[in-house]
Amino acid sequence: MKLLAVVLLLFSIMEKCSLAHGDEQVHLFRRSIECPTDWTAINDRCFRFIADVKTWAGAEKHCLTLDANLASVHNQEDNDQLQTLIFTATRKSKEAWIGGSDAHESNVWLWSDGTPMTYTNWCPGQPNNALNVQHCIQMNYSSKKNSHYLFFFQFVKRTRVESLFFMHVDFS
Repeated sequence: MKLLAVVLLLFSIMEKCSLAHGDEQVHLFRRSIECPTDWTAINDRCFRFIADVKTWAGAEKHCLTLDANLASVHNQEDNDQLQTLIFTATRKSKEAWIGGSDAHESNVWLWSDGTPMTYTNWCPGQPNNALNVQHCIQMNYSSKKNSHYLFFFQFVKRTRVESLFFMHVDFS
């Protein structure tokens, strides 16, 4: 008797789930990403703010040890949510390295994860490659304009310009 009830229930479910002939409904399901502890999901990627002071190269190297890269920012939503992560972690709008660099070719900006740099939110007057040593991008906050900008900071091996940093990884 129980077996008959289970079989009838299964047929009932199958009939309700099947599409009628000619029905062209398409159901798309967006898989939600699950990030490890201490990481935050933003637009199908996982981000982590690291409150450890390093050079840009040191920050990227640390990220690589975790199979990650410094964060790439692809749109205003990424930018705003990363700023929120900074503020949540520090209660300030602290500067942080992100993965943009033109170290391979001057004025050709790329993300360290290999994705193209199509979104830019430069500080006024940037990039200007002052003294020919500004090759890395730092995210910061400008209180004058009440906006978040990407700022170019010098990075050369003999100079220890250091900052906190963001990293991201795609767990999909």
